[in-house]
Formats: sequence, C-alpha cells, structure tokens
Amino acid sequence: MSLVLHVDGERWRAHLQSVAEAHPGLVPVIKGNGYGFGLGRLARKAAWLGVDTVAVGQYDELPEVATRFDGDLLVLTPWRPFGTLAVDGLHDRVVHTLGRPEDVAGLLARQPDARFVLERMTSMRRHGLSARELWSVAELLTAHPGARLEGVALHLPLAQGSHLAEVERLVNDVVAAGLTTRTLWVSHLTDHELAGLRASYPDYTVRPRIGTDLWLGDRGALSVTATVLDVHAVERGDGFGYRARTIPKAGHLLIVSGGTAHGIGLEAPTGDASLKARVGTLARGGMDAVGFVRSPFSIDGKQRLFAEPPHMQASMLFLPAGARVPAVGDRLDVRVRYTTTAFDRVDLS
Repeated sequence: MSLVLHVDGERWRAHLQSVAEAHPGLVPVIKGNGYGFGLGRLARKAAWLGVDTVAVGQYDELPEVATRFDGDLLVLTPWRPFGTLAVDGLHDRVVHTLGRPEDVAGLLARQPDARFVLERMTSMRRHGLSARELWSVAELLTAHPGARLEGVALHLPLAQGSHLAEVERLVNDVVAAGLTTRTLWVSHLTDHELAGLRASYPDYTVRPRIGTDLWLGDRGALSVTATVLDVHAVERGDGFGYRARTIPKAGHLLIVSGGTAHGIGLEAPTGDASLKARVGTLARGGMDAVGFVRSPFSIDGKQRLFAEPPHMQASMLFLPAGARVPAVGDRLDVRVRYTTTAFDRVDLS
C-alpha cells in the first residue's frame, strides 16, 4: 500500500559504471532527497564506484553521507559565518565552497587550515566571485600559508548552447589571478565541452560534478507504482470528497496510494518558455477551473484525472464509465519528478 520506486539494479549499476568510466575525476552529487533514492543509498553507491569525493548540497546533509562514504565531502552551498552545521570530526574531509572575499577571510580566521574551493561567478549569477574579487582573494591567500585551496568551481546554467566560450573566459581569469591551484570543479558541461576544456588547459585537472545524469540518466531502469486502495462506483450527481463536490458523470472513484506528503500534485516550475509549454499551462488551468486536473497516475497507458486535489498520503481519481476498472491491490504506474518525490520504499533488484 505504498508509493514505490522500482529499480532494475543490474541495468542501473551498469549505467553508473559507464558514466564513471566516461568521466575521469567524477564527483557524484548527493543532495536533497537523494534524487529519490535517499542520501544514504547514493553515498554507498558512490563508495562502490570507487570515487574519492562526493558533493553534498548543504551542511545539514553531511552526517548522513559521511557515515556511508569515507572520502572527501565537497559542500556545494557556499560557506557563511551563520547557520553552518558543526563539522566536528570531519574537518579534514570537508571541502567548503567560498564565493565572497569576506567569507574567505571569515573561514580562515576560524580554521586557518580549512580546505575550500573558490566559486567563480558564471552567467548563472547565483553565487561566486567576480574576476576582480578572485584577484583580491589570491592576494589575501598569500597571508594564509596553511589554507588549503582545492580548486576553482564553475556552476554553469542548463540553457541550450555551448558553454565552452564562457568557460574558457572564466578559466583565463583563474590563470590571470595567479592562484596556486590547477583543479577545476565544473557542473553542467557536456562531454564535448569537457573534452574541449581539457584540450585547451592540459595542465589543469577537470573534475565534473554530476547528479541527474548519473543517478537518473537511464530512466528505463526506473519505474514508479502506487497501490489501488479502494474502488467505488458512482453515478452522476453523487457527492464525494473533502469539498463535497458532485460527480459530473457515471464512473468510478479510485483511492490510490501517494499524496502531497510524497510530493504528488506539488508541481515545481519547469522554466519552459516555449509556446507548447504555455499552451499546456492554459489547458491545465482551464481543466482546473471545471474540476478536472490530469494526475500522474496511469491505467492502461492513459493518465487519469484527479477527482479532487491529492490528500496527504492518498489520491482520489475519477475513472469514467467504460474504462477498465482495476481491483483493490492492483498497482498503477505513476509518472513523477524524482527530485521532488518521497517514496515509501525503494525496491532495488
């Protein structure tokens, strides 16, 4: 009676190995809900892959990952003098990210031998140092001989088009700053771009940080199912649900596992600005206005409608007359966004 992620273990592990072999210096990203698998499971898989470093999203994720992976731990969220989880016992393993000159000074005042990467601002404009700030930090570091600079981080956007020209410009800033590092930690570069970067800067070590393409790159190895918990025949005009709506036509109500506590029905913005996406948004809005919203639950390959907004741990679907009616205990296919879904169980073969 659960929302379950099913994993074809042999196929999934083969995919993980292929990505690791194709990306020397791989740094698996383990953050958030662990891409649906959970942080601990991914930490163990990273150890199985034999990598020496993983990246976590924030300091709060360190304890769960550190006990299951023995290597270095890069924290992607930039260090700040407030709100940082204590890393007692992990100082030699944690690699901080620094994106402001004042934070470089602040961290080194607290921990003169801290390990860290400097994040260079990219066209993402989320975190990072400008070229001028990078040069000022390089000067600052001369007064801290015990500091352990592990490289420069570049977090590129996901937009289409090549990032290679931008990356080369940013790396030229790194070279000009005279930093005592020859390591680049990069995110969201294609294999072609990685090859071009390595060719242009052969004296630099390039470390690709990969999350989605690693853990979720072979969607054919993954499937999600929910359980049919109850089935009720209904006639037009019958009342139902929390909001006492009425059924528009005869059919069946299905109660299935999976609700808002799992992330069902909580749609994250996609950022897709295409005409097709805008038309889809308008269509969904029109359906919502008359009480019909397509759910992620499928029966016989067709996505069925929510009868009302999902409940906390279950959802109510409307199945029109004439459609095949599943039995209590049957499993339904569910289409979810893995990074926003909390599964009750992960079945890994």
